[in-house]
Amino acid sequence: MEGLLDAVLRDVLTRACAYDWAVSEFARVSGTLLPHRFYTRLCPELRSGGRTAADVPVRVQLLGSDPACLADNAARLVELAPPGIDLNFGCPAPTVNRHRGGAVLLDEPELLYRIAAAVRAAVPIGLPFTAKMRLGVADTYRAVECAQALAAGGVEGLVVHARTKLDGYRPPAHWPWIGRIAEAVRIPVTANGEVWSEADWRRCRAESGVADVMLGRGAVADPFLARRLREHEGAVPDVAIDRDAEWAELRPLLALFWHRVQERVKPQHSPGRIKQWLNLLRRNFPQAEQLFQNVRAARRPPEVDVALRRHGILSAAVPLAA
Repeated sequence: MEGLLDAVLRDVLTRACAYDWAVSEFARVSGTLLPHRFYTRLCPELRSGGRTAADVPVRVQLLGSDPACLADNAARLVELAPPGIDLNFGCPAPTVNRHRGGAVLLDEPELLYRIAAAVRAAVPIGLPFTAKMRLGVADTYRAVECAQALAAGGVEGLVVHARTKLDGYRPPAHWPWIGRIAEAVRIPVTANGEVWSEADWRRCRAESGVADVMLGRGAVADPFLARRLREHEGAVPDVAIDRDAEWAELRPLLALFWHRVQERVKPQHSPGRIKQWLNLLRRNFPQAEQLFQNVRAARRPPEVDVALRRHGILSAAVPLAA
């Protein structure tokens, strides 16, 4: 979710739905002690008790391969009182993996143990300490071993993205493997990967055998998915989704997102951010497809403004102080 689900989109999505917690983009740790200002820039919520405007706690995620350096940075991060600290062993990006970060470390469960144990020693008991992993690098051969190593190192909860590094984001997600991991460790396991709808969520829970599910791109493409999951848990809904009503709710959130993006991003980059979100939203909203086509050629913010006004988005803007 690097480069997509930043503080701006976290703010907007947590206004749309109630989440138990969220995770920041990763802080890359590689041989230096990062200053407080780095963490507050990555996770501005740290200036507000570590919570979004909708009061959803945001755990800060660390990525790296040096146990001592990660522990030192975790200790520095603790000074800012985050709602939790998370370790990233799930990123499949080649640029990250080349520098020994993310999912590439899943061939080294002994290193995962040393990282978890070192960071555990730096994180006070009572502060949530979690990790996210994939099923492996090229195969699932060491998936259970990696999960056990993290649990033995002191991780209190584990999110498992049910694909390998080489799988990237290609369907399918191998949800039954999450169940095998959950049976092998004594810590809570959360399922993740390829959950785009209520039907996906039900199948994921059934095939994995775990109750908790983390939403990623599915929440970005369908901002009201988490709300529907809470409303319909335990019963299959017998009514169709009213996308027109949901789009009406989404319009002011799109306006808020556009305003906030322009506050944080250089003008030449801001059009790309709203295109990125609309590109995912059009999976579920025909209105987003139309809007995406109208902003696709935009290169400057005023061009985006014209399209948003044409679709009644800017007229629905939420005040920035809201």
